[in-house]
Amino acid sequence: MTKVDFYFNAEDKLDVARKLAGKAYQAGLRALLYTTDERLAGALDDALWSRDKLSFLPHVRCGHPLAAETPLLIGSDPDALAAHDVLINLDADCPPCFGRFERLLDVVGTGQDDREAGRRRYRFYRERGYPITNNDLARG
Repeated sequence: MTKVDFYFNAEDKLDVARKLAGKAYQAGLRALLYTTDERLAGALDDALWSRDKLSFLPHVRCGHPLAAETPLLIGSDPDALAAHDVLINLDADCPPCFGRFERLLDVVGTGQDDREAGRRRYRFYRERGYPITNNDLARG
C-alpha cells in the first residue's frame, strides 16, 4: 500500500518539491513530480535548473526521449518512469496513478484554495485507509 506523506504550509511549493526530489534522487529513487498544469511544469523545470548552483538534479519532462533513463520526471505520465518509487504531487486533485507508487509526497501551500484542495485529498486517502504522515513546514 502506498505510504502518504503530507507536507503542508509550504510557503514555496516549488522549492519544497525541489528539495523532496533531491532527497529522492540522493536515495537512488525515481520520482515523478506530478502536475497537469503546463505552466507549473515549466516553472518546476526552471526551478530544478536554477536553484542550487552546486548540485545537479537530472530531470526531464514526461514525453522527452530520455524519460525512461532519467530519475526525475515532471508531468503527469507515470508510464514514462522506469520505476514507481516516489510521486510528488503538486496538483489540486489526487493523481489517478498514485496507487502505483511506494510513496506519495503531497505538497500543500499556504493559500486558501490550495489548503482546501489539500484537505479534500487528505480525506480521500484517509477514508481509503492509506497510512498518512503529516509534516508541518511552518514549524521549521
